[in-house]
Amino acid sequence: MSILPITIYGDRILREKTKPVTDVDIQTIKEIKAMFATMRNANGIGLAANQVGLNKSIFVIDVSPVEGYEKIKPIVMINPKIILTSDDKIQMEEGCLSVPNLRAEVIRPKEIKVKYQDTDMNELTLEADELFARVIQHEYDHLLGVFFTDKISEEQKKQVKKELNRIKSRKIDVDYPIADKD
Repeated sequence: MSILPITIYGDRILREKTKPVTDVDIQTIKEIKAMFATMRNANGIGLAANQVGLNKSIFVIDVSPVEGYEKIKPIVMINPKIILTSDDKIQMEEGCLSVPNLRAEVIRPKEIKVKYQDTDMNELTLEADELFARVIQHEYDHLLGVFFTDKISEEQKKQVKKELNRIKSRKIDVDYPIADKD
């Protein structure tokens, strides 16, 4: 399975809203398989299509390597839409394959309900909470051109600004392939 280079903070495609998928063909299935392979190669638990240079409203998630989430099967969400969020919020540290070596505390709804399509274009609804809900929200944000660093406090933004500039200029060490600067 092919490993795709990951786009990183500063790459234009990550700030663009992705395009809806109207049909899942053989090429789309290959891309989804490559997304899973790329995510696992980089030790990630979620990856949006624009993180590998594809302008498509798709993300993949596999939280099963995380303790307590072993029974949650890997999932592909096509054209997802978060339709409900809980009033309960939780704060948790987040990281991102497109923002290597940087982590920050982010407050998000504890529970969500998401509507999406599977690879057969069947419309499904899923309720998720805790870490699973967080990963869905994080990847969904990518499809809208939003980074987790957009959701942190102004104080935190000041603290990470220098590191974000290093990432943007590709002065980073990562153990997975990153895309050439666009």
